[in-house]
Amino acid sequence: MKNIQISNKLARRIILKSQLLVSRTDTFRGKEGITQIIDHLGYIQIDTLAVIRRSHHHTLWTRQPDYQEQMLDELQSRERLIFEYWTHAMSYQPMADFRFTLPRKKNLQNPTNKWIKQQFQKYLKLLPVVLERIRQEGPLGSKDFKPPSGIKQGSWWDWNPTKTALELLFWKGDLMIRERRNFQKIYDLTERVLPDYINTTYPTPEELGHFLVRRALLALAVAQEREILKFMQPESSRDSDLQIANKELISNSLKQLIETKVIIPVQLEYFQENTFYTLSETIEEAENISGQNSNLFLLSPFDNLIIQRDRIKRLFEFDYALECYLPPAKRKFGYFTLPILWGENFVGRLDPKANAKKQTFFIHNIVLEENILNRSEFISQFVKKLITLARFNHCKKIKIERSNPAKLKSELNSIISKSWKI
Repeated sequence: MKNIQISNKLARRIILKSQLLVSRTDTFRGKEGITQIIDHLGYIQIDTLAVIRRSHHHTLWTRQPDYQEQMLDELQSRERLIFEYWTHAMSYQPMADFRFTLPRKKNLQNPTNKWIKQQFQKYLKLLPVVLERIRQEGPLGSKDFKPPSGIKQGSWWDWNPTKTALELLFWKGDLMIRERRNFQKIYDLTERVLPDYINTTYPTPEELGHFLVRRALLALAVAQEREILKFMQPESSRDSDLQIANKELISNSLKQLIETKVIIPVQLEYFQENTFYTLSETIEEAENISGQNSNLFLLSPFDNLIIQRDRIKRLFEFDYALECYLPPAKRKFGYFTLPILWGENFVGRLDPKANAKKQTFFIHNIVLEENILNRSEFISQFVKKLITLARFNHCKKIKIERSNPAKLKSELNSIISKSWKI
């Protein structure tokens, strides 16, 4: 039997639908909406860069107009419906998925990676001391640990070693992050954070493989085996202890789930030589996708849609890279560029910086792709979204410094000055 054929246009549509980027209505509201988003996407990546509002806030706001930071804080600290741990990076995850982090924690009980093993050996004496303080005193952050009198800075009681010890205890599962205070992690014993009703049974290889495949396809909609393998897993050899599934496990899980008709193999119009996979329910729902998607989104560089850069390059013909890690002379578009998604196409990038003191949302650069269709409609939607993004970043004005094409700068500044209402 031949695989189902899917046009590239339909593939993009069901991908965006699975990424919750088809519309921005009132589908998601309040804390319940946030839990629905995280549960559907599988994770929200946490990032420390604060050029504008941090990525995890930006990613949720993109999908939920009424999003407020305290909602996320309360879901973690009070309601305990989400927790922090590794996926491909540190992320917020549904608390119900906790048991599938156990293989990573087991790996870290006896790490094979040379650097991680060295860290555990280096702080071997400090780990039980830090753990006992939290056991006796309750939740603590790294700032709560100071050298006892008579102990010089730089000893194993120093703040940096203590911070490392807290992270190591967190990695191997003795501690969880109870909350964040001004983005600082507050740790507590796992048994005091984890709700009693959460299943903590160690997953079998089959359970783990099926979980990872279903999680990936729920979020990615259509994906190749290698994309499923990379979903929620780090790629670097440095992170080998955090890699819990290999190609064999994912391949076997795909075969088993095809046999039970949970997933089906499909071919994409422009990728006939490659096999993609999708959930059976996704194909059934695809028949109901109609109309033109004309919504505009300004995505975080760490948004779930674009985190697999090579996938976006193939399926959306958009070559995106975050250039903040490059020397200034090698940057093509800017330090912290946000992809501009309009409908089913990426049409440009903007490089913003929120200045809290000046309450100004600076746009260092805007670069648009050539031949944007319905340009006047695009400009109208872009300005509206840019203003809402500036407000989300607590800014009261926007200043555009550079654009390509060059005349775009004056055009946008003129429209913004007429449209902006505090």
